[in-house]
Amino acid sequence: MNYEYVFFDLDGTLTDSQEGILNSFRNIFKHFGMKEPEYEVLKTFIGPPLVHTMTQTFGFTGEQAEESVRIFRSYYDNQGYMENRVYEGIPEILQRIKVLGCKLTVATSKPEVTAKKIIEHFNLAQYFDYVCGSLSDESRSKKTEVIEHAIKTNGITDRSKILMVGDRKYDVEGAHQSGLKCAGVLFGYGSRQEFEACGADYIVEKPEELEKLI
Repeated sequence: MNYEYVFFDLDGTLTDSQEGILNSFRNIFKHFGMKEPEYEVLKTFIGPPLVHTMTQTFGFTGEQAEESVRIFRSYYDNQGYMENRVYEGIPEILQRIKVLGCKLTVATSKPEVTAKKIIEHFNLAQYFDYVCGSLSDESRSKKTEVIEHAIKTNGITDRSKILMVGDRKYDVEGAHQSGLKCAGVLFGYGSRQEFEACGADYIVEKPEELEKLI
């Protein structure tokens, strides 16, 4: 077995969370009287930490960014998280990887409490030993911070035994910063070009291909 631990991103990797996330962003635009970006631009907001998007993309100040997070969470935590679906083949591959003897962890920039609610709602909690995410104040939201938290939580000393699985360059970059290998999945929101540009160690088209890597 090549890997004993597998860290999974959540949005775009385990679940298609597009509808709930984009509706949450639409609430932000409505609140601030902003024009809603085109759909192709909106899609790029799925993955990066929320505060990063609001400050770097829209130039929000600290106070505005905090307000945007509050508006986003108000919608997402009450309704948006249910506007979600599990990707086809994910429960089956999680079960097979578990049977191989791997310890599975969710490693997401989404708030940890919300991530736990999602995987419980969609009956995925049974496959995971830990769920690691950001704190409710959006701290510990950078991918490498979440990964380091997951490594510590698992008590892992040999990082070569960990595989990160995600759908955006942020997963690859975060994994590499922490000294991990990363598999980019094409059924999420990233692209082959994005993964090639950021140096993903593996690129997989379907969930079942992950079993061969492990």
